[in-house]
Amino acid sequence: MSQHSSKKKVLLGITGASGIVYGVKLAETLHAMGLLEAIVYTRSADHVAREEMGVALTDLLKAVNIRMYRDDEIGAPYASSSRIPLGGMVVAPCSMRTLAAIAHGIADNLVTRAALSTLRLQRRLVLVVRETPLGVAELRNMLLAAENGAVVLPASPAFYHRPKTVDDMVDFIVGKVLDVLGIEHSLYRRWRSSDGR
Repeated sequence: MSQHSSKKKVLLGITGASGIVYGVKLAETLHAMGLLEAIVYTRSADHVAREEMGVALTDLLKAVNIRMYRDDEIGAPYASSSRIPLGGMVVAPCSMRTLAAIAHGIADNLVTRAALSTLRLQRRLVLVVRETPLGVAELRNMLLAAENGAVVLPASPAFYHRPKTVDDMVDFIVGKVLDVLGIEHSLYRRWRSSDGR
């Protein structure tokens, strides 16, 4: 893994959309770089983790050894905007429910509260949305979230880097998140133009 250009720590939110693997890989990657502040997660994320990966989210992230807070822990540090890290926040995966709450300014749990605090402080908020197909309501919420200052980053893997495994496809999305955060990495092969550059 290459040197990263930022030492600003990032808060990670994990919600109950399909694609828990994106949050797990991002947690592992940021932790290895010394850039993971903490994890906030929803109870539905734990349920999806059991369905998709066969184990509880907290068990999946044991090796990361970082403080984790459930969405109903409103007394947690990140319920206050004074504790939002300088590197901002990523929600991966971001459920359509969480997207809607952020788009409309509804701070009804720890994840949405921290996300809205991140926007109020004008720090980077990346929403790794994962749903298909997208209805008009979801598209409008994405636009509203973007207008509010969030970066909407759909979990849409590319194929120009010729992925051979699911891990390659996950690495691409995690790499794109790191690109948005301004963190150098070597998780995927960059696009090469026809002249080889």
